[in-house]
Amino acid sequence: MIGVVVPAHDEEAHIADTVACLRAASVHPALQGEAVQLLIVLDSCSDATGAIARWQGARTIAVSARNVGQARAAGAQQLLDEGARWLAFTDADTHVSPDWLVRQLELGADAVCGSIGVDDWSVHGHHAESLRAHFARTYTDADGHRHIHGANLGVSAAAYVRAGGFRALACSEDVALVEALQASGARIAWSAAPRVSTSARADARARGGFGDTLLAVIAAGLSAAVVPPLITEAPAP
Repeated sequence: MIGVVVPAHDEEAHIADTVACLRAASVHPALQGEAVQLLIVLDSCSDATGAIARWQGARTIAVSARNVGQARAAGAQQLLDEGARWLAFTDADTHVSPDWLVRQLELGADAVCGSIGVDDWSVHGHHAESLRAHFARTYTDADGHRHIHGANLGVSAAAYVRAGGFRALACSEDVALVEALQASGARIAWSAAPRVSTSARADARARGGFGDTLLAVIAAGLSAAVVPPLITEAPAP
C-alpha cells in the first residue's frame, strides 16, 4: 500500500482541488491497482477543510498541534501502522500531476526530493511578474536540483523509520528529515520528474515557509543583487 499524507490548517479554499488531483494520481494505470490511502491531517482546523476532504474521498485525522512536523509525523505513523510501504507527502494547496506517485516510485530510490512549480502568481497583484521572474532566475527545476519541499517528497517506509521520521518542527521539518535520511545512508533521488504545482499564497501560514519567503522577497524589493533565492538548496552530501 502507498500512503499519501497532507497536513492542513484551515485550507477549505484549496483542499478540494488538492484531493481531486491526488485521487487522479492514486489510480494511475502504472500503479497496477495497488491501494493508495489519502490521509489529510487536520491540524487545529476551524473551517470546512475536513468535510470537503472527506466529501472528495480522502480520509482525515485531527491533531491540535499547529506544527507541520507533528502533523506530517502523525499522518505517517497512521499509514505505517496500516502497512504502507511508501509514503508520499504534499501540502493542502498543491496540484500533483496524474503520474506523481508513478514518477516517485520508478526512480528506485529510498527517498525522492521533487521540485515545485507555480502556475499562477496573480494573487500578488502588481508584484506577480517580478516574483515569477525572480523564481525563474533563482530556482532549479531540473534533475539534480538540491531543493527540499514537503510539498513534493516521497520516502520508503523502511528508510523513513530508519531516519526517525519527522521531527515536531513548525518549519523546515522536511529539511530535517532529508538530513536524517542522508545521515542514515539513504539513496536520495533529486528529481524534477514528479510534478507538483503549489500556490503562490499571499497568506503565509508558517514562518520560513514558501509563502513567508515570498512576502520577504517582496519586502526586500525583488532586487537580484540583494535578495536571496526563494528556496534554499541543500548542501551536497
